[in-house]
Amino acid sequence: GAAKLVVVIAIFLLTFYVISQVFEIKMEANLGHIFARSALDAAARSTKPPRYKCGISKACPEKHFAFKMASGAANVVGPKICVEDNVLMSGVKNNVGRGINVALVNGKTGELLATKFFDMWGGDVAPFTEFLKSIQDGTIVLMATYDDGATKLNEEARKLIAELGSTSITSLGFRDNWVFCGGKGIKTKSPFEQHIKNNKDTNKYEGWPEVVEMEGCIPQKQD
Repeated sequence: GAAKLVVVIAIFLLTFYVISQVFEIKMEANLGHIFARSALDAAARSTKPPRYKCGISKACPEKHFAFKMASGAANVVGPKICVEDNVLMSGVKNNVGRGINVALVNGKTGELLATKFFDMWGGDVAPFTEFLKSIQDGTIVLMATYDDGATKLNEEARKLIAELGSTSITSLGFRDNWVFCGGKGIKTKSPFEQHIKNNKDTNKYEGWPEVVEMEGCIPQKQD
């Protein structure tokens, strides 16, 4: 009887030892997997590129406003204008329309002053020229076309936009895509302008050229 008891106890102890060893191995494997995943997640976070305001490709220097904008896509998708990570105009905001879309921003603070769009296909150019004349010195002016932004433009309106720093406005034609950032009282031509002509041989969309996009850093107006 004593011998049987010893054998039973020995078997019990051996079984307990085997189970504990298997459990310990599984625990080590699970912990190793957890630590490995944590290390991979940390590495992924460290290699993820930083995001800058408005999604531009690099950070702007101090005393500059980040901006990014795009013209409309044919007559389907409206333009988009973003300044300092604030979307000022877009189809989602439902404040864009056919023609020339304009956002006015305070050159000192970056504050939005106004958004407007002017139909240059079926509308009247007179309200547009009056609006351009009312812009105050020191105002940042951002413009983007949608559908057609040129048919109703006259020489007076083109001259007023050229005074904001545009060089392409003189040649802007029917259904051209154009984005521009200038300012009232600017002394030189603006470096922020993109223009693509409507050309049936090169158009991306039927009857319209591809979207033009632009990003950059606008110097803050100093007293």
